Amino acid sequence: MDCCNVDTKNKFDLIIIGGGSAAFAAAIHADSMKLSTLIINDGLPLGGTCVNVGCVPSKFLIRAAESIHRAAALNFDGVTTAKPTINFAKIIKQKEDLVKDLQQHKYIDLLPGLQYVKVIEGRAKFEEKNKVEVNGEVYEGAKIIIATGATTHIPDIDGIYDVPYLTSKTLFELEQQPQSLIILGAGYIALEIAQAYQRMGTKVTIIQRSQSVLSKETKDITNELEKLLTAEGITIHTGSTVNKVWKERNKIKVFYTNAQKETDILEATHIVVATGTKGNTADLDLGKIGIEITEKGLIKVDDLLKTSAEDVFAIGDVTTNPPFVYTAAYEGGKAVVNAFKLHQKQTDFSVLPWVVFTDPQIAGVGIDEREAEEKGIPHQVTTFYLKDIPRSIVALDTRGFIKLIRNPENDLLLGARIVAPEGGELLMQLSLMIKYKIPLKEIVGMFHPYLTLSEGVKLAVMSFTTDVKNMSCCAS
Repeated sequence: MDCCNVDTKNKFDLIIIGGGSAAFAAAIHADSMKLSTLIINDGLPLGGTCVNVGCVPSKFLIRAAESIHRAAALNFDGVTTAKPTINFAKIIKQKEDLVKDLQQHKYIDLLPGLQYVKVIEGRAKFEEKNKVEVNGEVYEGAKIIIATGATTHIPDIDGIYDVPYLTSKTLFELEQQPQSLIILGAGYIALEIAQAYQRMGTKVTIIQRSQSVLSKETKDITNELEKLLTAEGITIHTGSTVNKVWKERNKIKVFYTNAQKETDILEATHIVVATGTKGNTADLDLGKIGIEITEKGLIKVDDLLKTSAEDVFAIGDVTTNPPFVYTAAYEGGKAVVNAFKLHQKQTDFSVLPWVVFTDPQIAGVGIDEREAEEKGIPHQVTTFYLKDIPRSIVALDTRGFIKLIRNPENDLLLGARIVAPEGGELLMQLSLMIKYKIPLKEIVGMFHPYLTLSEGVKLAVMSFTTDVKNMSCCAS
């Protein structure tokens, strides 16, 4: 790639706008190709959403809350439980220390080793297709990758901008525990927040416009999750519309219409907006170069991660692709390869495992029975409950189930949905089965250690053709 290198101060082979996981994956790949690369970052510190305000802090708080919950609610006879003492400020301080440590080691410490990569702070906007302006200076890139991420979409609700609403980012920064929370939305971020803060002692209420939480999932999953969250004390109002929000004394009040078309008022000390995201594209002047975006500011890309402007690519949460940190990293390397035409690498999200980190976790890969029906694919569904899995029985935790969807004509797995404690840990063997078209009967013939949750996958497969409840332990 030496032919592409430029010695001029403000000219680069590649300009990357953004400094998160997608951007770093692209930069590392570009550095390995000896491409002169400029990272332009603004807003969140280097590392972007995941390490600073997303995956890392949220999963830390989820685990902290889980430890509190388990300490106070053990099911074993002869074990005395007591509600733990919580120092919320210390929990937040430890979270901040962890974030700083990972940001340093996983991002900042990598920069000295990237000899072809330069980083500047500032907000970029396009001047022309291959030129961006930052802090009054113009930089030119033979190729440009947009990796500016996404932020919370604030819905058009009367009064929302007049109250001190929180997002997942600002909620995690509070050093004083909220007494009560109203959460607008019931997607994965909203549910993870709701359960964590409820378990730490905050009274949580969810208001959701759709008829169920996780509205894209089937009713067996959403019903199970709603039942379990409600049992922990979370109040859930689905099928509800927020009409107005205002602050009165020290409380935030929400006037809403419920599923029965009745109106009521809720109040809490804090309100969190978790109603989806919008792309961070408003300040980029994308209209100058004709880049197509959605109503929520997400950039439309093709399978090669190209935008509608030549030589401009987009990756990560700013695109319409699945918004996960691991898909962002995956896209980073592919975009660089495709931009410099070494060989074309299409993105493929057909076997994409995903996890919602509630407890129990909701996990999935492949298509569900509704998608199979829509696509006209022959399919058969089996649901195997944790109450019949030995590992879950002896752990006295039988919440949830394993659901498998297969094509009975060739015995190939089409998809899986799991509701189970640590259910996400079961996804990879199922993902590999889908990707490499391994017949389900092969699972039955493999050794699964007794008293592991993974044995539940084997039992679920067997339940397609056998009444497993009438079998002895370890039978196959």
